[in-house]
Amino acid sequence: MADEKESKPGKAGKPSLTPEQEAEAAAKKAARAEAKASGGKVGKGRGASAAAKEVAQERVKRDKPARLRALYHSEIKQKLQLELGLANPMEVPRLTKITINMGIGEAVTNPKLLDSAVEELGAITGQRPVVTKAKKSIAVFKLRAGQKIGAMVTLRKDQMYEFLDRLVNFALPRVRDFKGVSPKAFDGRGNYTLGVREEIIFPEINFERLDKAKGMNITFNTTAANDDQSRALLRHFGMPFRA
Repeated sequence: MADEKESKPGKAGKPSLTPEQEAEAAAKKAARAEAKASGGKVGKGRGASAAAKEVAQERVKRDKPARLRALYHSEIKQKLQLELGLANPMEVPRLTKITINMGIGEAVTNPKLLDSAVEELGAITGQRPVVTKAKKSIAVFKLRAGQKIGAMVTLRKDQMYEFLDRLVNFALPRVRDFKGVSPKAFDGRGNYTLGVREEIIFPEINFERLDKAKGMNITFNTTAANDDQSRALLRHFGMPFRA
């Protein structure tokens, strides 16, 4: 019997955890210990998920606001009010959200492209993307309604300003033969859409691991009353419009 026990293969070692996973596991363990001490029962359900949520919120806490957000409230807002001749400070346009949409038409025949798109978009934005699905079937493109064909991320608050900062100061200058972005891509209601042909302009993307170059559309939603106000707002943020 002893020989048989010794001949049995041992259990495979557990995979190493990342610091975030270790912190989450420690928070769950602490929550269960606290509930046990207080006489309650906390398992894998409500208490553990609440503890994990607290850890997630604690990870994203910042000591100070994003650079462009602080710059907007300290300088840009006053300059825009004088430049646009607005009497009420509440009328000064501001950035509300940034939406990054990556459409993968070839995902219909190669679903693996969608997995890499989700991973790359998450690395660029620092936020988990949402997988988008087709709204209707198109026989010509062999597309069925409900089929996964892209990924999308909506950024707000500090994450929005940090992404804009990286886009203007790091990503766009890396475009080959860059001469500025189009000043005409406004929708008439103060929103601006920028098209990016390849995501390799972002420093978060590892070119060696890239299977296929993917483009994306970046939409800037503002509270501007017209395109001129929105153009002035984005110009103060550093958006390099073509002359």
